This record gives sequence, C-alpha cells and structure tokens, in this order.
Amino acid sequence: MILAILAVVIPFVGSLLIGPRLIAMLRAMKAGQPIREARKGVLAPEHSSKVGTPTMGGLMLIGLVLLTALLVCDLSDPRIQCCLIVTAITAFLGFLDDYAKITKKSTDGVSGWFKIALQFLAAIGCAVYLYMVCPQVCNILVPFYGTVDIGWCFIPLAILVIIGTSNAVNLTDGLDGLASGCMILSALSFIIITSHMPELISVMPTFLWPIVAACAGFLWFNCNPARVFMGDTGSLALGGALGTVAVCSGTELLLVIIGGVFVAEALSVMIQVGWFKFTRIKFGEGRRFFRMAPIHHHFEKGGLSETQVCIRFWIVAGILAFVGMVLFFSCLVH
Repeated sequence: MILAILAVVIPFVGSLLIGPRLIAMLRAMKAGQPIREARKGVLAPEHSSKVGTPTMGGLMLIGLVLLTALLVCDLSDPRIQCCLIVTAITAFLGFLDDYAKITKKSTDGVSGWFKIALQFLAAIGCAVYLYMVCPQVCNILVPFYGTVDIGWCFIPLAILVIIGTSNAVNLTDGLDGLASGCMILSALSFIIITSHMPELISVMPTFLWPIVAACAGFLWFNCNPARVFMGDTGSLALGGALGTVAVCSGTELLLVIIGGVFVAEALSVMIQVGWFKFTRIKFGEGRRFFRMAPIHHHFEKGGLSETQVCIRFWIVAGILAFVGMVLFFSCLVH
C-alpha cells in the first residue's frame, strides 16, 4: 500500500513542483515547438498560436516515471527491467528527435530509418530476453477463449507491438492533452487487468501507477491552451512503455482495443499515405482520403474545436478501455 501511494504521490506532486520551473527554463532556452504546416509555406491556422510553446516536457514526465519506478518497483523482475529499458531508450530517441527539430526550427527531426532502427534494437532485445528468462510471456490472452502459447512467434509479435505502440502514441500527440489523457485511461485499465493476474499483481501496477500520475501532473500544464508540449521525448517513451506492458502481460490483443484511439491514429496515417500514393499512380495526382492526418486533424478540419476533438477522443478511449477490461474478464471465465 505504501509503495502504491508513493507511486502516485511522487510523480504527481513532482510534476506540479517541477512544471513551472521547467517551462520557464525551456522558454529561456527558446525550445519552442515547430508547428506543422497545412501546406508548404503556410502555418496551419488552427495552431498558429502555438508557435513558440515550449516542447520536451517529456523530460519531466518520463524522468519522474523512471525515478519513481526505480524507487518502488521490483527491479529484479525481468518484466520490470524490460519496461524500464524500453522506456528509457525510446525517451532518449524522442529527445534526439526533439532536439533536432528545435535546432533546425523544423518539424523534421531525426530520420525515420534511425527511429525505427533504435526502436527495433530496444524491442528485439526486450523480446529475446523475455523469451529466454520469462517463458510465460508466450501465453497470450485471446478474448472469449483463454490463453494460447504462441512459442517463438512471441518475438516478432512483441517487436511489432512495442514499435507500433511507440509510434502510434507519438502520432496521437497532436492536440493539447490528447495523448496524455488517452494514456491515463489506457494505463488505468491495464492496472486493473494486471491486478487480476497473480504473477503480475505485485509487479506491473507499481510501474503503471507512476505513468498515470505523471501524465495527470503533466496534463495540468498541457491542457488547452497548453503551456508545454511533451514532445517526442514523452510520446515515444509512453508508447514504448505501454507496448512493453502489453507484451509482458500477454495482453497484446487487448491492447488493440484498449489503445484503440492510438491504433486509429496510426491507421489513419497509413491509409492517407497509401491512398495518396495509389491515386498519384492511377490518376496522375495524389488525393487525400482524410482532410488531414492523423485523424484528429481530420475532425479539426471538419469544424470541431481542439477541445471538442480532445474530449470526444477521451470519451472513446474510456469506452474502449472498458470494453478491453470486459474482454479480459471473459478470458478469466474461460
């Protein structure tokens, strides 16, 4: 109980105390977030007011998550080790990306290939290590059926889940409070789920509570109008952490439901890019499937305010988290 309280109090109170000082420091360093262009040379009008808003708030968010986890988690457990390592590596990758964007004053950070390569190294290291020392992770939960031992197929699945979730949360981080709010709901559902797994009840919730608390503390400064953005430092790491939790708990399939908002954001980008390339070949000019991708911008372009889109996405994330928990308990019945 004491560890659970500390897991919440340290990151939340820490965020409230550190936040104003970090924001002031980032402003002094002119670490402003470059804003995506609606078309070449023209800033998206809905987000022009965000120019100069400090980014890299993920330094505080992830720093508090890692610090708290080191204090309250069982560091001898291989699943906690993997969660911490993947979170740290993806946070470092995000920092490099944010730093490149700030110094170049552009939305183009490090190369896509470099991102994938570093994420792949973290994911494959985690997958192989878990497969060797923690074979129970090969048992994945299948809704309405139960657990299925997938053997060595766990390794490619784990790599896909960790990389995919890291990038999906990164794509979701485009509106004030959107990614952090959805992450709180997803992490809370995984706290409930892992609390009903005897082998994880004393392990995984103590890693997830700091994520919930740190995101809540960060949301205090990130709600619209945001005083700071988490940047890739935060979003890539939060996604990496969530994906690793799913891999460690055998809930990869449930993650698709619980993290449905993140999945939709990633799919919208894939559909947009694929459709644009297909129509360019077929018709000689590229056409867009959505008004703008990721999909939260599609609804913005449809006339909804940033706050309306954000809150409605939170509602959907909450519903999907509930559905995911229902599906989990269906596995227990079977």
